[in-house]
Amino acid sequence: MFRLALDAMGGDYAPLQIVRGGLQALKEFPNLFVYFVGRKEEVLPLLGKEAEPYRDRFEVVDAPDVVGMQEAPSRVLKKKNSSLFVAAKLVREGAADALVSAGNTGAVLTVGKFVIGAIEELERPSIGVAFPNPRGKTVLLDVGANVDVKPRHLVQFAVIGHTYAEEILGIKNPRVGILSIGEEEGKGNELVKETYPLLKETKLNFLGNAEGRDIFAGTFDVIVCDGFVGNVVLKASEALGFAVINMIKEEVKKSFWAKVGAFFMRKAFRALKQKADFAEYGGIPLLGAKAPVIITHGRANAKAIRNAVRAAMEFYDHHFNEVLKNNLKNLAGEVLAKTRAGNSNNS
Repeated sequence: MFRLALDAMGGDYAPLQIVRGGLQALKEFPNLFVYFVGRKEEVLPLLGKEAEPYRDRFEVVDAPDVVGMQEAPSRVLKKKNSSLFVAAKLVREGAADALVSAGNTGAVLTVGKFVIGAIEELERPSIGVAFPNPRGKTVLLDVGANVDVKPRHLVQFAVIGHTYAEEILGIKNPRVGILSIGEEEGKGNELVKETYPLLKETKLNFLGNAEGRDIFAGTFDVIVCDGFVGNVVLKASEALGFAVINMIKEEVKKSFWAKVGAFFMRKAFRALKQKADFAEYGGIPLLGAKAPVIITHGRANAKAIRNAVRAAMEFYDHHFNEVLKNNLKNLAGEVLAKTRAGNSNNS
């Protein structure tokens, strides 16, 4: 039985859509047990008769406090009765195997890093996003968990991304790159220039510098960068997607023949929307935490929550952390040991 801690109070549409998503997941996955963590007086009525068939596969854990979407992320560590902190604590104590939340992203990161914690072999967990491309997916990391990093952190991120691409996305021997302003070796800022030779020394399939266009071209399977750059790319990409869709809608309205064309293109548009819809993917993983942590969108509906649960189960079933530990040792162990020794000498 896979045991999930679900933050029932996190997100713009909590607790209604969160509870509905949890119920959908219970219906779809017979080996699932859900802890609905939140204000019991609000959560219990939403479960209602629909939850009766699954009565032995869920529990409502009372958490009277809530971390607001606009609160400083560090506040979650002081709000020990909040739904997010209590859910993370269930994972830390081994009562639950994974955490799913649509709440304050920074707060989810905080409990992931400081309550659940990173695996011992990693200095920092990372957020990875799988962007669609014409050939499949490109994993970009980090996209916000670590704004300031050092070269050895990017090496670790590369191994994390390799493991994600291979184990979860099914991409064998993924092509790894580092995000830069030019494809030639020697281009980029100091972080990129210092990291490049380290990545060359690893046993990863490192192909060199990747440019912004490569994220969506499919020329790399994994691209690493610091969390500041990655988050800018992520937010800009989201905004561009919405802008393109809205511009297409406006242009279609202007012409009868455009409306006719759009009618015949509707299946293609639906397929494209499905590829880009966050609800289809459920959420983004905090890679390297001691247990699966899936951060879903603040506007997550029941469908997104159900798919976030599926993603958490997938990471758990693939024994992601065990594979990651082996990959850190086998693919980059010598390089990471050297960087740790150099850092110790410098200090």
